[in-house]
Amino acid sequence: MNGTKKVAFYTLGCKLNFSETSTIARGFSEEGFERVEFNEKAQIYVINTCSVTENADKRFKSIVKQAQKANPDAFVIAVGCYAQLKPQELADVDGVDLVLGATEKFKVTSYLNELLDAEPKSPGQSGIIHSCEIEEADFYVGSYSIGDRTRAFLKVQDGCDYKCTYCTIPLARGISRSDTLQNVLQNAAEISEKGIKEIVLTGVNIGDYGKGEFGNKKHEHTFFELCEALDEVPGIERLRISSIEPNLLKNETIDFVAQSRTFVPHFHIPLQSGSNDLLKLMRRRYLKELYIDRVHRIKSIMPHACIGVDVIVGFPGETEERFLETYHFLNELDISYLHVFTYSERDNTVAAEMEQVVPMKVRQKRSKMLRGLSAKKRRAFYESQLGTNRTVLFEGENKEGYIHGFTENYVKVKAPWNPELVNTLHEIMLESIDEDGLVRFQFRNEQAAISDSLERLFEQ
Repeated sequence: MNGTKKVAFYTLGCKLNFSETSTIARGFSEEGFERVEFNEKAQIYVINTCSVTENADKRFKSIVKQAQKANPDAFVIAVGCYAQLKPQELADVDGVDLVLGATEKFKVTSYLNELLDAEPKSPGQSGIIHSCEIEEADFYVGSYSIGDRTRAFLKVQDGCDYKCTYCTIPLARGISRSDTLQNVLQNAAEISEKGIKEIVLTGVNIGDYGKGEFGNKKHEHTFFELCEALDEVPGIERLRISSIEPNLLKNETIDFVAQSRTFVPHFHIPLQSGSNDLLKLMRRRYLKELYIDRVHRIKSIMPHACIGVDVIVGFPGETEERFLETYHFLNELDISYLHVFTYSERDNTVAAEMEQVVPMKVRQKRSKMLRGLSAKKRRAFYESQLGTNRTVLFEGENKEGYIHGFTENYVKVKAPWNPELVNTLHEIMLESIDEDGLVRFQFRNEQAAISDSLERLFEQ
């Protein structure tokens, strides 16, 4: 490679993938690479894949084509969950040069010489594969994202010991294992020193935090103890818990968040179904009665808390009656929004072999119904917050002349674009909901110059 070496990244899937992409990118920087946007010309394109849904699989080929369009002579590398589950399938995609599995992805730069020294691929030739048996993925690599977004994603845990019948994540990421408390605190301190105002804790099953490496089932520390320690790290303005299983969200954690210095009143709690029959078929580790208890506990001490819910539509055995049971359960529950996943069959899962398969058209219809319910729930939650005083953290993107931000309890607000507001926290009063569903506000106790200029822009 002559001149400046450039690398570009594309991340599919979850917050955990974003944190790991950033860590991989820092490895390239140490090797003298300049990171550029994915649509720009680079010598190497790295695609961090996801395989939670069928749609993520299908998107991969189009992303490879996007890289080839930017530079037909570039090397394309696939890493991540899909690369672990189906390495040969990815290696056979035209344009893919290297596929790295779960244990290899963090060593990507060590494979560059092999890639550069390889003979040019002939048409129809597969890419190089380095993939392990998933049982070998028993060590932990810490990660955090910086520079991609206003907030940072801090990985604290990886893998999962649960055996949900629809899920391939244990096959893609291995056993549950965690970072040491010392490393998490060090990473959090590094993030805060870079001026990042908000850290989102992420992992595959973060409520299971504390299990060591090599299958050690003993918890060195609990998730609650992790939260207590992070709350004491100087310089951190906000900490947000990403997704946490209802059976692992303990009262002590909920009570702690309610009085915490930094943890915000926002919980994302997977439900998957409001039917106990389906929860049992899914091999979830709770019934809906526990879920009700978690929501009631949160709302009893944090009435303003935002609660997001994951739900799967069209799981085998989801009759019309069971679907309506889920719909009415969610409709009556005091939650704020839904993430709706249309069930798709995944290879090597128990659910893929189950009977009572729900037709795809029915899945799509039910998915649409729940997305409509989600919009209704979000609107009702936003309306309940009007007239209240909140703190907003502004994002860094100019979207059609507006800057967006999120309150501590995850209300999305908008204001006319002002670059001075990027990555800053401000006290506001939520005022009204705009036609696009976002919330307008008034600044409280701000410098007159900023307030006056924004008010004039609002009036325009």
